[in-house]
Amino acid sequence: MTKRPEEVALLAAAGKLLADVFARLDGLSLAGMSTMQVNDLVDDFIVHTLGARPASKGQYGYAFALNASRNDVVCHGLPSPAEVLRDGDIVNFDITLEKDGYIADSSKTYLVGDVAPEAARLVRVTYEAMWQGIRAVRPGARLGDVGHAIERHATRHGYAVVREYCGHGIGREMHEPPQVLHWGRPRTGLVLREGMVFTIEPMLNAGRHAVRTEDDGWTVRTCDGALSAQFEHTVAVTRTGARVLTLRAGETAPR
Repeated sequence: MTKRPEEVALLAAAGKLLADVFARLDGLSLAGMSTMQVNDLVDDFIVHTLGARPASKGQYGYAFALNASRNDVVCHGLPSPAEVLRDGDIVNFDITLEKDGYIADSSKTYLVGDVAPEAARLVRVTYEAMWQGIRAVRPGARLGDVGHAIERHATRHGYAVVREYCGHGIGREMHEPPQVLHWGRPRTGLVLREGMVFTIEPMLNAGRHAVRTEDDGWTVRTCDGALSAQFEHTVAVTRTGARVLTLRAGETAPR
């Protein structure tokens, strides 16, 4: 379950490339683009510019380089040429990248154009909640501490944490032990050790936490139609705390 230092270095290299993908997305004006156009741009950038592989493509029969989850879609949204991003939307792009046999995983929720204050607040608090979980990572802490930190921040702001989906260990495989819940009780669960690498990826709903999966077998929506947001980073447990392997240039933890 723990990774050797040379493996963490390879995961960090993949994470750096994935951060470059998000830097590319940050430079886009998303309004008017279809989610399939974004997918194709990301696919081309990963393969031809970065010399890496979109790790989600072909995984579990999935056909695309990213998930595009817009507004009330919680996760696993399928990119489509018919889904055009409009002013006021929020959309999460969840992307995995493999380089030299090791995989990095990250996601970010984008504000498209002029977004309503309540939607912008949900996105901000979700980002903060992810960082609350990251701050709880250190040797000797437990996974329950991570989940509790996330859930506490979410509920203080009136949001519900999705319980059906969680973070996960990552390395040569996209999904490895352990499961990283985004809710829980402090001082419970697996004890964290230096060299563990996993994702922290909370999904917060503006309404109830209940979700449903559409007939396509992938797209997950809120049951009540409320907005949902997500952020994700790949994190390594270090001797003194946590190292974010997918940290983007200029990104700093919120206070």
